[in-house]
Amino acid sequence: MQIEIKIDEHCTEPKITIVTNKVTDEVNEIMKKLAGEQKQVIAGFQDEQVTVLEPNQIYRIFASNGKVYAETELGEYVIRLRLYETEQRLASNSFVRISNSEIINLKKVRGFDLSFTGTICVSLSNGTVTYVSRRYVARIKQLLGI
Repeated sequence: MQIEIKIDEHCTEPKITIVTNKVTDEVNEIMKKLAGEQKQVIAGFQDEQVTVLEPNQIYRIFASNGKVYAETELGEYVIRLRLYETEQRLASNSFVRISNSEIINLKKVRGFDLSFTGTICVSLSNGTVTYVSRRYVARIKQLLGI
């Protein structure tokens, strides 16, 4: 991607022009950021108390027994959203889906173990170990540049 800035003394208001051969996910993401769309907050419920969860505190979000949970530095919270709704609210450069029932925070990953055939073992910095399902292995490898 090329970035170009032109200084014009007569310009009264900044104007942004995107020149591309097709609209891609990257272009859509840039447009969202430039438009000022803010990510919505995620509320976690624990013992009848509601807490606004900061994305940098979340290790993973997973579905279990018909509920969606967020594992954070402060404990586990129930989220009253579906997993795909939660995924849409989180920054796509930090959070990635690793299975139909789990999303992880890439900034909280300690390491990836590729020695398992057909899957990837993920170690999070809080000691949690989880696995990438076969359906998502190619996407994770592409993300890691493998």
